[in-house]
Amino acid sequence: MSSSEKSVRLVAGDVELTVDPHNGCRVTSLAVGGTELLRQGERYGCFPMVPWCGRVADGRFLDGATVRQLPLNSPPHAIHGTGRDTVWRTAHTTSASVVFTYELGEPWPYTGVVTQTVELTEDSLTLTMGVETYDESFPAQAGWHPWFLRNLGGEDVRIDFDAAWQEERGEDHLPTGHRITPLPGPWDDCFGMPDGVDATLSWPGQLELRVTSPAAWVVVYDEQDEAVCVEPQSGPPNGLNTHPRLVTPIDPLETSTTWTWRRL
Repeated sequence: MSSSEKSVRLVAGDVELTVDPHNGCRVTSLAVGGTELLRQGERYGCFPMVPWCGRVADGRFLDGATVRQLPLNSPPHAIHGTGRDTVWRTAHTTSASVVFTYELGEPWPYTGVVTQTVELTEDSLTLTMGVETYDESFPAQAGWHPWFLRNLGGEDVRIDFDAAWQEERGEDHLPTGHRITPLPGPWDDCFGMPDGVDATLSWPGQLELRVTSPAAWVVVYDEQDEAVCVEPQSGPPNGLNTHPRLVTPIDPLETSTTWTWRRL
């Protein structure tokens, strides 16, 4: 493990991973045998979505009878939380793992603590996130938004998964509230996997990477030429309104995802 002012680097065999706590605690690089798997750039890599995932309709959600307004960072909606725009603190490091934290606050209307743990082995990466409050309870979500390169130098990636349902998407890109039989891509859609997220990305002749999570929702996005996204998350887009998960002083929100890979 090594670190600089901005980034933290983990190494396991010929696998190298870099996390930038100053840029939303995103994984900025994951290289397996010298092959980079993530799209490069300040907005890409793999960032945590917290304290909400995807879009919140008009940036508003209800907390009991109180209407809360979030900044419209993707007009007319608020998208992907505030964690990706925050400087995190490196709290604890070992040769194989690192723990980061940040304090919730404005523009999020509640106080609390978010923790992300990153653990690397020669054939896996595990990301774990927790959202805690020591004071006021609030609804929240957590998940990850990886940008996997569509092409690693051979054929384009193939995405395989078996979802129980697809959240029907309206013209505003928000779930309509109806669940439908999963449709073929291209996708910018949320799928339900009540037994846990399980999706496989295969770059033929090169690498197979499996994304798993105990979370029950995943957003799959493959409408961009450069990259594809498989995003495990604790609730669907607009879930602060439709599937609120309350974080309380005795019941934090905890979720995780593990990526495992093998060479082909």
